[in-house]
Order: sequence, then structure tokens, then C-alpha cells
Amino acid sequence: MPKSPRFQPVQPVRAYQRIVEQVEEALARGELTPGQRLPSERELVTQFAVSRSTVREALRVLESNGVVRSRPGDPNGPEILPFSPAALSKQVARLARVDEVTLSELIGFRMIMDGAAIQVASRLRTQEELDALEATLVAMRDAIDVDFDAFGEADLAFHELIARISRNSLIQTCNEVVRGVVLGLISDKIAHAPNSRALMLESLHHHAEVVDAIRTGDGHAAARIARQNMFDYYAGYVPEDERETLLALIED
Repeated sequence: MPKSPRFQPVQPVRAYQRIVEQVEEALARGELTPGQRLPSERELVTQFAVSRSTVREALRVLESNGVVRSRPGDPNGPEILPFSPAALSKQVARLARVDEVTLSELIGFRMIMDGAAIQVASRLRTQEELDALEATLVAMRDAIDVDFDAFGEADLAFHELIARISRNSLIQTCNEVVRGVVLGLISDKIAHAPNSRALMLESLHHHAEVVDAIRTGDGHAAARIARQNMFDYYAGYVPEDERETLLALIED
């Protein structure tokens, strides 16, 4: 006799969540585009056959997610916003705060994406872009004598340039978002660490190694060095039992 299927309890879904889903699905299908307006609040109440408070709650969620901009009393209806890395960053940060995504998973993702961007950049970079990378190293070196924030800005410029050289907008967006979330979780610890200057000097040395490998066109080595350097820099903030997973990402 076949085993009976084991069903899961049904979770109730509130009406405003269904509205959010419909709007986001319309966006995914291309039926809504940035700059377009949703119907007015009154019309949305009629179309969804729900109360005004339900529509307002749905719009609040959509606005919080960076999907629409809604102004109370606007007769033109909420405006569909273009995609923004800030909205994605907010969602990833929220996942990290509720432990749906761990710090080690975020760092692992950065190791993968950064390594891939650097490997591609080592093949596509122009001489002008290589010169620009050298300039970011100079900026990082100068920032060490200023403070950690200045160093962080120079470091950000380096990684943004690498992502641009990769010629891939998704790499640019994902690197920007995940890097921001990781630093948001631990930047205060780094900035106030008793050896923060040593950390900055070590980071500068690591970046210089990557640029050297990019200069020679050895993308394989550049990516491996970048992943190793990222592990060395962040491993101390990850629980010991999770470091093995990160180590596995270093070698191909």
C-alpha cells in the first residue's frame, strides 16, 4: 500500500501580501515598467476588492522594498521605481539580520563573485584601466594615515573599478550589495580593532598582489590570490566551524 503524502500546515496569507505579489509579478512579466504609474488608491481599492487600509499596507510594503514611490493624496497613483542596488541591499541585510543568510555565506559569495570579476578583468582590462587600478592603490596607501573610513572609500573604489572592468552589470550590483552588507555587519569591529592600521597595511599588500597578477594577465592567479586574501581578512569574524567551507572556495 503506497504511503500517504505528508502535508504541511497551510499558512494564512493576508490580502495586502497578495496585492504585493501581483504588482511584483506584473513587474517581472514586463507589464509594469519604471516611471509607469499604478492606478490611484481609490481605483486600486476597486480593482483588488479590498479595503483602503489593505491597499495602503500593500503600498507601504512595496515602497519599503523600493518598488514604488507613493505620495499621500497623489491623484496620479504610485510611481514604479527603477531597480536600485539600495533596495537589494536592504533585502540582503534583512536576511542577514534574521539569520537566513550567515556572515560566512555572505563572505563566501563575495569570494566567488570578486574572484570571478578579477579573473575576467585580468583579460579585458585596458592600459588606462590598469593605470586607474594603480591609482586606487596610491589612494589606499595615502588613506592609511587618515582613518579607516578614508581607507574604506579607497578600497571601495578599487572593487567598483574591478567590477566595471568585468563589463558585467550583475557582477557590479552583486559585489556592491554584498560588500556593503558584510561591512555593515563588521566594519565597526575592524575600525576599532587595536591592530586596525596593520589590517589596512595587510589589505593594501593584498590588493597590490592582485594588481600585479592582473598586470601580467594571469587571471587564474589573480582570482586565487583575491579569494585567499579575502579569507585571511575576514576569517577571524566567522565561527571556526564555518571556515572550512570558505577554505574550499580558495582553490579551484
